[in-house]
Amino acid sequence: MGITARGAGLLVAAVVLLAAGFRFAYPELTVLGAAAAVAVGYALLTAAWRPRLTVRRRAEPDRVARGEPARMTLTVRNTGRLRAANLVAEDRCGDRTVPVPVLRLRPGRDTEVHYDVPTERRGVVPVGPLRVTRRDPLGLVALARRYGEPVPVWVHPRVHPLNAVPTGAGRSLDGRVDSVAHGSITFDSLREYVVGDELRRVHWRTSARVGELMVRENVDTSLPRTVVLLDNRAAAHPDVVDGVAESFEAGCEAAASVVVAAIRADLPVTLLTVAAGSADDGPPLDRLAAVRLVDGGADALRDSTARLRQERLGDTLVFLTGPGGRADLGRLGTVRGAYPSVVVGVLAAGGPAPAGAAAGMVVIDAADGATFAAEWDGIRRW
Repeated sequence: MGITARGAGLLVAAVVLLAAGFRFAYPELTVLGAAAAVAVGYALLTAAWRPRLTVRRRAEPDRVARGEPARMTLTVRNTGRLRAANLVAEDRCGDRTVPVPVLRLRPGRDTEVHYDVPTERRGVVPVGPLRVTRRDPLGLVALARRYGEPVPVWVHPRVHPLNAVPTGAGRSLDGRVDSVAHGSITFDSLREYVVGDELRRVHWRTSARVGELMVRENVDTSLPRTVVLLDNRAAAHPDVVDGVAESFEAGCEAAASVVVAAIRADLPVTLLTVAAGSADDGPPLDRLAAVRLVDGGADALRDSTARLRQERLGDTLVFLTGPGGRADLGRLGTVRGAYPSVVVGVLAAGGPAPAGAAAGMVVIDAADGATFAAEWDGIRRW
């Protein structure tokens, strides 16, 4: 509960008048002081009344691409039975506030407000909670309360259509990398036999050597498996204007374009970020909406490439970085043995890659996401 400047002044006047009235035996001052004290007490009781309100929010839609329209519908209902709500209310929408009319809201009635959600920037826009301020008629006391839970609106990066997708590569048993037709099966590992396994999958030579039945595990490695690694290190995107690194925004658009192209082609795709601190769960586009630049140097990239080399998550690696990441392209050479195809996208870069850093890799220099999509479709061999 907060007392206004007028209320504080009146409260001080009440104390002074009462003290002076009793001290110097002036009944008029005592009456004025008592009236001021009663006014402040009335204001406290009036502002302390808590209206019974229910708040509902509905975003249409709740997931949009950057720049697309999104509209929020807010419904405030007075669930009280006796008193009408006469309040000052405002809803929080990102960095701005939206006034909500709750004047003479009768019991059992509701009011509805529609407003646009800002989608000019990629990110997760929190909407709410509703902030209701209760004031007394004299303006002496103001009490603010919050109603309803915040609702997120996901603003995804722009998606640029890609006509080409990696063709994939499968590994043969002797370790060579071969281009194979989609849908073929390749040996992956051996495991112990369990009841229900088909006998034709038993590897008899290994079973005879270890003394127990061993079963072959096969995987379909010929399906194109794409791994998108987004460089979210602040050092890789040094040019920040008004809190926004355009090279990073372009990288998010490029990542979203590759992910959507793979999903539309019904092909497996994995989205990773270099530095920790970003959302790792949820749909890829939601993660791209929530990802932020974090502090991380060459050590973060070294750890990420080590993980990629050990886990071998796919056969095509797409690494997206900014101008500050050019000097670190040589580290990607350590994953060339695990990923037959490595595509590097350098967004908003102004110079060539260091000599020898891009050996054996396809490098795309693009000013923005649209240029990246055009250059991507121009690749003839992965």
